[in-house]
Amino acid sequence: MGHRLSKIATRTGDDGTTGLGDGSRVPKDDARVAAIGDVDELNSQIGLLLCETLPDDVHEALTVVQHDLFDLGGELCIPGHTMIGDAHLARIDDWLAHYNADLPPLKEFILPGGARAAALAHVCRTVCRRAERSIVALGKTQPLEAAPRRYVNRLSDLLFVLARVLNRAGGGADVLWQRGRNAG
Repeated sequence: MGHRLSKIATRTGDDGTTGLGDGSRVPKDDARVAAIGDVDELNSQIGLLLCETLPDDVHEALTVVQHDLFDLGGELCIPGHTMIGDAHLARIDDWLAHYNADLPPLKEFILPGGARAAALAHVCRTVCRRAERSIVALGKTQPLEAAPRRYVNRLSDLLFVLARVLNRAGGGADVLWQRGRNAG
């Protein structure tokens, strides 16, 4: 691959527009740009989570997810281009089945917290949900394949499950919501 970015400060966005991968320019507050930004933020949050000490298999899965999210951003950046497909969804589904297998059933809602890595996974989950909302909003106004929406929906589930896994890996347990705890 050649040099993709030879200059970072291009000044081409000074007018409030940004370039898409197909060469077109759109306002920086366009729904497509918002979705790209939310996916980028999610990828950055996962990068922060990867700075923690994690089980090797979780680290590997999240590294694969980061590459998938970069591809997803590319798909969003090039209208009509497809990079996320059934194989990506199947991989998420496989991880969900694998990590759910050893977790106890939930009887209460879980609060974000516990081990630091688990809390960061919960932050990733909430950013993922925002990215999903942005992708849904984009799909209402512009043509978009279903796979990106499905991918982030399933990824948010995986991040929830991984938060539970990481609490156990950290020697703790889920932080359970307590009904009526603050009732006066």
